[in-house]
Amino acid sequence: MIRLSLYWGSASPFVRKVMVCAHELGLAGRIDIRDSAANPIQRDTRIQAVNPLAKIPAAETSDGTALYDSRVICEYLDHLAAEEQETAVSRLFPPAGPARWLALRRQALADGLLDAALLIRYEKLLRPDELRWTEWTDKQGEKVSDALDAMLADISGPGTVDIGSISSACALGWLDFRFPDLDWRNGRQALADWHAAFEDRSSMLATRPRA
Repeated sequence: MIRLSLYWGSASPFVRKVMVCAHELGLAGRIDIRDSAANPIQRDTRIQAVNPLAKIPAAETSDGTALYDSRVICEYLDHLAAEEQETAVSRLFPPAGPARWLALRRQALADGLLDAALLIRYEKLLRPDELRWTEWTDKQGEKVSDALDAMLADISGPGTVDIGSISSACALGWLDFRFPDLDWRNGRQALADWHAAFEDRSSMLATRPRA
């Protein structure tokens, strides 16, 4: 039985995405957590041994396969679950066709929102005060706002649980965690309602970010 060793961070939205998928697929008990200290400046050599970029999430299977980043690990877990249940039906990654492209597009949008928001956080947290670039932060903020508007215009159905909806929920949850003053719900009530309902899933409750 294959197990995964996962380099993990309690606050990472990308790690959360992996763990939500694991819970949804019934594989959370097969993941061994490895402590890590991912940082864009001081790279953690423990992570680097699996992922040369030293970014989380990174994983290694019990048969020696290295996996990174969250998109790859999530799809691996989905494939593993389908394979072990002896079914060709994927639970979180639809087969080729319109539903797959929609789910992958939603995942890409959520990941892109997080990329922009992380750049804002790094600019404020890691860059010395005298070197901070206000226009850079503002422009990344525009990307976050535009991504939120796109999510509002393309909300997953209430019963949809796939990589697109999981990615969106994890991104929105991370905004609440790291940017509590952003007020992303203002003018986006339908998106806020969708997120509130999705956050009640047991997989989301079990993986809430913490400092």
